[in-house]
Amino acid sequence: MPNTAFAALSQRMGGRSGLLSGWVSIPDPLVAGIIAREGVDCVTLDMQHGTVDVACAVQGIAQVLLAGRPALVRVPVGDFATASRMLDCGASGIIAPMVNTVEDARTFARFTKFPPLGERSWGPAIALGLSGLGMQDYLQNANKLTCAIAMIETREALAALDDILAVEGIDGVFVGPSDLSIALSNGAHVDPGHKDVSDALDHVLARCHAVGKAACVFAINGERAGDLRRRGYDLIALANDGLQLRLGVQTMIKQAEG
Repeated sequence: MPNTAFAALSQRMGGRSGLLSGWVSIPDPLVAGIIAREGVDCVTLDMQHGTVDVACAVQGIAQVLLAGRPALVRVPVGDFATASRMLDCGASGIIAPMVNTVEDARTFARFTKFPPLGERSWGPAIALGLSGLGMQDYLQNANKLTCAIAMIETREALAALDDILAVEGIDGVFVGPSDLSIALSNGAHVDPGHKDVSDALDHVLARCHAVGKAACVFAINGERAGDLRRRGYDLIALANDGLQLRLGVQTMIKQAEG
């Protein structure tokens, strides 16, 4: 039987599951472990905009799994070799930024799925032990135990959404509302709450669920996360650790002064 934490994400994604993810940008694996123990469904380690490097991500994955939660990793733009490496190290899924075309999606799937879906190279030294499976069982089950999630952040990606979702091996998409707001306004503003972004979020959600794939999104705060959860998103990231740390300090200061 697979390790419960390792398999939990892929088994729960879909059907408007409303999973909540912590988001770690600070390069300390202990932060990932702390967040994982606070009731989130999973934790995402950010190697794109955060300062999480490979060593920190590997240790962070272990900390999250020790807390009984699955770990996702957002890799740098186009760094699909790192996507494979993070899966080998026990990540339950990969979020890939700036997947703008069907060819981007196919390349992403090739690096994250074993044949016949993809061309992921064999070498899951850490993941194999964490999964609780033997070699043959891991090979046969890894494609459905791990998630490949493509980010939708541009006009080009929105236009290609149905084709991206049709790629075998792509398990869902993740909307980056801030980048999408920049794209939809032609660089005029960063406004993840803008009506154009809200309309795009509804469109992405509908297209994902029409084909049985997961709709995921980043939320700037808890209130926004609640709204997106009620709409039916499968996974919502709860801001990032830096924002949460500042919010916690601000709340305590207000309480102390009040």
